[in-house]
Amino acid sequence: MTELHLWLRHEVRSTERRTPVVPSDARRLVDSGVTLTVEESPQRIFPVEEYEAAGCRVAPAGSWASRAPLDAVVVGLKELPDEPAALPHRHVFFGHAYKGQPGAPELLRRFAAGGGALLDLEYLVDDQGRRLTAFGYWAGYLGAALAVLQHRGRLSAPLTPTSQEELAEVLRPVAGDEEFRALVIGALGRSGRGARVALRAAGVEPVCWDLEETRALDRPALLAHDLLVNCVLATTPVPPFVREADLDDPARRLRTLSDVTCDVGSPLNVLPVYDRVTEWAEPVRRLHKEPPLDLIAIDNLPSLLPEEASVDFSASLLPLLPAFGVAGPWGRCLDRFHQACRELGIDEGEFRRA
Repeated sequence: MTELHLWLRHEVRSTERRTPVVPSDARRLVDSGVTLTVEESPQRIFPVEEYEAAGCRVAPAGSWASRAPLDAVVVGLKELPDEPAALPHRHVFFGHAYKGQPGAPELLRRFAAGGGALLDLEYLVDDQGRRLTAFGYWAGYLGAALAVLQHRGRLSAPLTPTSQEELAEVLRPVAGDEEFRALVIGALGRSGRGARVALRAAGVEPVCWDLEETRALDRPALLAHDLLVNCVLATTPVPPFVREADLDDPARRLRTLSDVTCDVGSPLNVLPVYDRVTEWAEPVRRLHKEPPLDLIAIDNLPSLLPEEASVDFSASLLPLLPAFGVAGPWGRCLDRFHQACRELGIDEGEFRRA
């Protein structure tokens, strides 16, 4: 049996501070016989010295493309750099390439050109199709927290990473704060649970909708809320929750919209009223002047609580990594990758190794 070699890469996005494997879990992997190479990374919440102390090898940032052995599994979180054009390794990260998102065909063809494979963390599921690893709780928590701060006029930019304790303190209501109605859609999932916790920390008891409430959507009731946090992870097309026509509705009370899911550009997008995500530097975009509607749509929200989010995620990923292979959850990931390639007309014969 070939020894498992994991290569933890540096994230190219400057605002990505999370890691899928924290140093304490890296030590457990090394102690179990896994070879773990960790790239240097100036923004990762945990310094590389902590990984080195845990028995990991250290490599320069971005060196996986030229130095990682072909049998190494490259592990990350967010998007890959544009080069190399051909990807020969197996990569574990959130690829965002299976729902018709912009750039998906180009990414999958890079794997075809190199003979590698994408094992998308979003599709790492158990026998019942339930996700085994996710940042959803913290995404929902932060999506709701930022929405509250914006609605109360207390959100400042650029955003900077913080801790849950510090954020909870900022969220506390103060004298003079006006009451408002908040709605969480997708309230029963991980993200919805996080959103509910944040809103209650802010002194707001949210209205909670899930599948039952959205089967026959009461759009006037939706627009009658002041703040909306969308936590729905759609897997099939559904009628949109907010449409362009709704922005001109004079009866609309909705003023703050936080899209945790960020399916912009996908046919599964339930909020087709914007065409690009917002960023840490400018977290809020005004979608409509009168009546006003502000949007928050940041696609790496948990990186604002990088330590808490990384520790939780690493704990869920840790038991799955030593069993990496072509069976079980990882096999399902690989099957979903090949399915996506076939759907895009990528010839299976192009793949040399995956």
